[in-house]
Amino acid sequence: MKVDISKTKANLIQWIRDWFSSNGNNETKAILGISGGKDSSICAALLKEALGKDRVIGILMPNGTQSDINDSIELVNHLGIANYTINIGNAYDAITDELSSKLNLDLTSQYKTNTPSRLRMVSLYSAAALIGNCRVCNTGNLSEAMIGYTTLYGDYAGDFAPISRLTKSEVVSIGDALGLPYHLVHKAPGDGMSGKTDEDNIGFSYDELDDYIRNKVRGKCFAAIDAKIKASQFKRDILKVPAFENIIWE
Repeated sequence: MKVDISKTKANLIQWIRDWFSSNGNNETKAILGISGGKDSSICAALLKEALGKDRVIGILMPNGTQSDINDSIELVNHLGIANYTINIGNAYDAITDELSSKLNLDLTSQYKTNTPSRLRMVSLYSAAALIGNCRVCNTGNLSEAMIGYTTLYGDYAGDFAPISRLTKSEVVSIGDALGLPYHLVHKAPGDGMSGKTDEDNIGFSYDELDDYIRNKVRGKCFAAIDAKIKASQFKRDILKVPAFENIIWE
């Protein structure tokens, strides 16, 4: 199965417009976190196409320092959208110090990964409440969701999800069709903390994962993929954000 990118992109832009018409008014704004990665960059570009740049707000949320924050800055400047930098570093340090002192436990990798993600979602909804008349965009894709490479109530939350039914490779193709800078669309996705790419962390390539999702091709890492899909089903059952589904196939 292969997605018709041009027709799907057009449907996706129309879906965003229709969703905002049903869940807001002609002044309702979309707000989203800008991480410097391809998913948030492409979501921001789709929102601009659908709503116009004056109805899109990007929030940059480094945790202290962020090595690739210049990519986030380049993206919001390229799109010409309003943007704010909200550093979550002090909040992360404060809650971490409080928990450590009361629980007297070592910080786990799960804590270090998921807590910043949840603090970022808190920041997005807080900014939306202060600005008013905003809807928070979920920027996750299907590939990550299928293997549970998401944080419940963190990046997996939101009011609407434009790309959550599209694989990583399909999202990249839409980014190219939108005319975004090549290096922002094709940069290797990473967690921004370990220095590793997502593919290093999950143990297989997105290309292999996407080929299984769309075509049921069982590659060399199928066992690992299948195990992650089964282990993360509970996440997909818990959160069901309104999502674009009108994909056109070639």
